This record gives sequence, structure tokens and C-alpha cells, in this order.
Amino acid sequence: MVPGDTPFWLAFLIVGGAMSVMVALRYFMASGAFAWITAKAHPGLYSKQRGQIAMEIRYSLIAAVIYGVPAGIVFWLWRHHGYTLIYTEWNAYPLWYLPVSVLLYLFAQDTWFYWTHRAMHHWPTLFKLAHKVHHDSKPPTVWTAMSFHPLESVSGAIVIPVLVFLVPIHLAMLGVVLSVATVMGVINHMGWEIFPRSVVHSPFGAGVITASHHERHHEDYRCNYGLYFRFWDRLCGTDHGLSRRFARNEKAQEDAAVLP
Repeated sequence: MVPGDTPFWLAFLIVGGAMSVMVALRYFMASGAFAWITAKAHPGLYSKQRGQIAMEIRYSLIAAVIYGVPAGIVFWLWRHHGYTLIYTEWNAYPLWYLPVSVLLYLFAQDTWFYWTHRAMHHWPTLFKLAHKVHHDSKPPTVWTAMSFHPLESVSGAIVIPVLVFLVPIHLAMLGVVLSVATVMGVINHMGWEIFPRSVVHSPFGAGVITASHHERHHEDYRCNYGLYFRFWDRLCGTDHGLSRRFARNEKAQEDAAVLP
């Protein structure tokens, strides 16, 4: 722990650095776990993408630093000065507020992401300057989730640090939000659909983004901009449905299954 009277610049370095390491470890643990699952479920899927994966890891490590620094500052301000609205007492708010706070954070993140993401695709200069790095992953892999240009990383890194000053949240629920962000970021870039067809085409799949939905964005670029939910895409007419590549692969597997 960093003493409360530590000079700000030193606390900035220590806590920001520690948080950056934690973000990087979270990335490697999640992406590594789903890389192992992918290797078991779809052997050789990434065999021709080793150079791409190396690039993704490099950009992701830079992103980990950019995400970790503001998170570290927020943690230090909360721990030593109580400036944020993060709380640890379970009875500070009604229990029903716990899941509500998670949904509020996810929806706020999703809203910010939708509009900034859409802007990066509609302004060619901004796309080339910031977002092209993410789309250099063709097709995406489990390591793509945090592969961002530093400018795009800054855009994503500020959301939760701002929210903790505006919306109360229990520390454990903040952990849930970060876990959802990590896992969904990875599974939506795997290059294959982890959920059964029945889930993808269920009411759940109609409202929550899965790999089938986000893959379509990587195919067509100008659609399916959401992060967690299909709400803004449906409301704004930018939801173009599910991946055509996934559909072709699924059809080929079905045809192969019925052959004698």
C-alpha cells in the first residue's frame, strides 16, 4: 500500500504501474484461457495468424498501461482520500441496487463505446489515426480484444474512472463490471461462436452481443458498433445482424454432417 502522504507524482508511478500490471495479467489470463479453449475446439484456427497475434499482444500491453494509470489514480484517491463513490459496506445501499449498479455501468460504457466507435468509422481521418490498428486484425482472435492504438485506448480507459465519481458502486460490483468487460471483449473476438445456436438466436442473443454479432462488424465495418448490448444499434438502424462467415461455416458443417 502507498502511504497517504506520498507525493502525488510518486503515488502516480507506483499505483499506476501496479494497476497496469494487473490489467496486463487480466488480459493474458483471459485471452490465454480462451486461446486454450479455441485450440481444443478449433485446432489450427490461428495457425496462419502468428504475426498478427504478436502485433495484437504488443498493442495490448501498451493499452494495459494506458488503462492501468487512471485506474491506479482512482484507486489511490478512493483508498486514501475517499473522493470516489466506491463503497465497501453491503448495507450502504439496498441490495437490489447491486445488480442495478452493474447494469448502469455496463450501459454507460456501452453508450460511450457505441458513439465513439461509430465516430471513428464515419470519420476517415479518425479511423486511420486511431481505429485502424484494431481492424488490422483480420480476422480477429482471442488476443484482439485490447489491441488498440493508444489514442483509442485513452478513449476507452476514461469511462469507468469517470463513472466512479458519478455513480455509486460496491467494490465487488466494480469487479463484476471489469470481469464482464474482460470476458466479453475476448469471446466476442475469438473468430468463432462459443454460444450454442439456440442462445445466439434466443431473446438473450437478440439483446446481448456475441461473437456472431461483433464478427459482422469486422466484416462490414459500418455496422454493429455496440460493446455489450444491441440497444443502440437497433435504435439507430446500424444493426446488420450476424456474421455471414460464421453462417457459411455453420452451413458447411451441417452439410458435412449429413454426408454418407
